[in-house]
Amino acid sequence: MEPRLRPAARALVVDDSGRVLLCRFTFDKPEGPLEVWATPGGGVEPDESPLEALRRELDEEIGLRITGDDPPHVWHQVVVAEGHAKGYDGVINDFFLVRTGPFEPRGSMTDAELAAENVTGFRWWTPEELDGYEGPAVFAPRALSAGLAALLAGGAPRQPIPMGL
Repeated sequence: MEPRLRPAARALVVDDSGRVLLCRFTFDKPEGPLEVWATPGGGVEPDESPLEALRRELDEEIGLRITGDDPPHVWHQVVVAEGHAKGYDGVINDFFLVRTGPFEPRGSMTDAELAAENVTGFRWWTPEELDGYEGPAVFAPRALSAGLAALLAGGAPRQPIPMGL
């Protein structure tokens, strides 16, 4: 039987100085809370394209409206893992590179709505902070720092690069 995977659109939101905006997700686990720093974005609804979902999610979560050309599709990730996406056997994440000026993230979602989606904070990270991080939280994808460095140095790829967990 084929696994049921939830499609999602996510953004590598990078400002003029090369910082990336990440959302902190906090999940209650039997062994204790799990904190994950991940890119903003979320599920693609049945009537949406990935770019339509991306636009909606960024407006809701961080208050960023994408204008102009469509952002490049830079990474593709398939995660098959029980419990990784509620009601699904995993997720398919398509990542887009969104360049912007610096801003204070605040979307249309209330704090209670963000909390219901396990979002507990936002932070701009420099490449050096990503590389030097030694805290208990994890990054998603795990190779975020190296992948972002390669992307910023080499530009958007012609085809999305496969990313692991």
